[in-house]
Amino acid sequence: MKLVVSLLLSLGLVTGTVAYAKVLPANKIMNKAYAQAAKENKKVMVIFHASWCGWCHRMDSIMNMSETKPFFDKNFVIKHLVVMEAKDKKNLENPGAQEMMTKYNGAGTGIPYWLIFDATGNLLADSRMPSKDKSGKAILANVGCPAQPDEVSYFISVLKKTTSLKEADLAVISEKFTMKQVAR
Repeated sequence: MKLVVSLLLSLGLVTGTVAYAKVLPANKIMNKAYAQAAKENKKVMVIFHASWCGWCHRMDSIMNMSETKPFFDKNFVIKHLVVMEAKDKKNLENPGAQEMMTKYNGAGTGIPYWLIFDATGNLLADSRMPSKDKSGKAILANVGCPAQPDEVSYFISVLKKTTSLKEADLAVISEKFTMKQVAR
């Protein structure tokens, strides 16, 4: 009988915790990020992603490598906003995140889509690199997780513009993003 009561109490705690675990709205996440960035003299990097997105996971893996993580941690408050989830995982999406992505020209560009802001919320850069479509028309194309040499060069140019990273630091980041495979 004690075992049954104990199991029921445990189940109640678990389901109660799950029932009250809420996904924070994008604006709350961003406001906290701006405050932290101001306090720590950093920029805010927001990455729009989804659980199913392999390129999103690759970007996170590279940014969290022991060789690169200190560079990103020193310069950015990094926040992830969940968008574009499958029907059965829509509950993971941050309310307002898709609207924010759209506001900053990310609609229809795919994910990951990233933005860099200063601590007061001014947009400094995004993941749209000048490119050309199949007809040769100039466009801005989402580099997402940079992998091709031109994408990595664009990402490095954004980091140069928005951080105080040294050339040697940027070279390490460039090397890691251009690797063929990332250990997971």
